[in-house]
Amino acid sequence: MSRLVGRLKEDFAAWAQRDLGELKIRYLFLDGWYPRVRIGRKRVRVPVLVTLGVCGDGRRVIVDLRLAGGESERAWLEAVHSLVERKLGSPVLAVIDGNPGLAAALKGQWPGVAIQRCTNHKLWNLLAKAPAHLREELAEDYRRMIYAESREAIEQARRGFVRKWKLRCQAVYQSFEEAGDQLFTFTAFPASQWKALRTTNALERINEEFRRRTKTQASLPNEEAVLLLLFGLLRSGQIKLRRVVGWQDLITQGQQPKAA
Repeated sequence: MSRLVGRLKEDFAAWAQRDLGELKIRYLFLDGWYPRVRIGRKRVRVPVLVTLGVCGDGRRVIVDLRLAGGESERAWLEAVHSLVERKLGSPVLAVIDGNPGLAAALKGQWPGVAIQRCTNHKLWNLLAKAPAHLREELAEDYRRMIYAESREAIEQARRGFVRKWKLRCQAVYQSFEEAGDQLFTFTAFPASQWKALRTTNALERINEEFRRRTKTQASLPNEEAVLLLLFGLLRSGQIKLRRVVGWQDLITQGQQPKAA
């Protein structure tokens, strides 16, 4: 493993500084991972910030990987500034897990970027707020709303959800209201893309593949090796990223989504 890390280090350094302008990135998906790996004799969680971009032709590509002390606004600002320095351009949309530091970093750099809160992350938040006997009912109501077939149906279900859960459970209602319209930004985009834009699932699948590949690894030499191993899996094609569903309808830079 140490020899492999040594061979990848120089290639990763060049990759992490490459020009991103030719990719014509339209959408970004950003999330923090904490993969649990063995370093020496201890199993530790290593904080990794991951940014995935959707190109003008619909390809998904990882544009940035970095270690961080946590998902603070400062850590995400450094990641965003790196993207700017490498000529990423101005993305139309950013899909995030709801981290306030990340949202602030994105809006600070690109005031016009649309923010979509991951609907799966918010559901997990809501379920954590609900009493156990209400969780199944809550999940059904939430999914019925998020996966409604039209924008109008979603809005109608949203109003019903608010009325019901404001009475049933104040903690659920308050957590839901905290996300606001950012939970429904996807509805301003073409319906063909809704499945791809509701969640950060594309990043979750990469994380799952990484865990699967490292589960039998006895030990990594250091935290940096986590980045290099993930980079190696991506570069070798062992982790495959498919085009975003509905890519033919991608909203381009300079074009605005419909008002929510």
